[in-house]
Amino acid sequence: MEKIIFFGLAVPILGFVFYLGGSAIMKGFKAKVEFAPKKNQDEEIDQSQSESETSNTNTNNNLSSELANLNNLLKDGVLTQEEFDKAKKKILDN
Repeated sequence: MEKIIFFGLAVPILGFVFYLGGSAIMKGFKAKVEFAPKKNQDEEIDQSQSESETSNTNTNNNLSSELANLNNLLKDGVLTQEEFDKAKKKILDN
């Protein structure tokens, strides 16, 4: 009789605890996705390419700052190594 009462109370309480934990975790995942910075790689590449076109008349100082900016984008994971190499080549060719 005691076992029936124990399991009759323990199982619903345990289920409720799992429900609360699961819903809290799901809210955390949703908030993480919702407030994560947007990583739009195409806009970043276009921006770096347009900056490289306008920097043709600038000094080597601007060239190194553009390369540093591209390197930061690579380190942050916004650009892949392949995209970084293409953008770097475009900057150096101009």
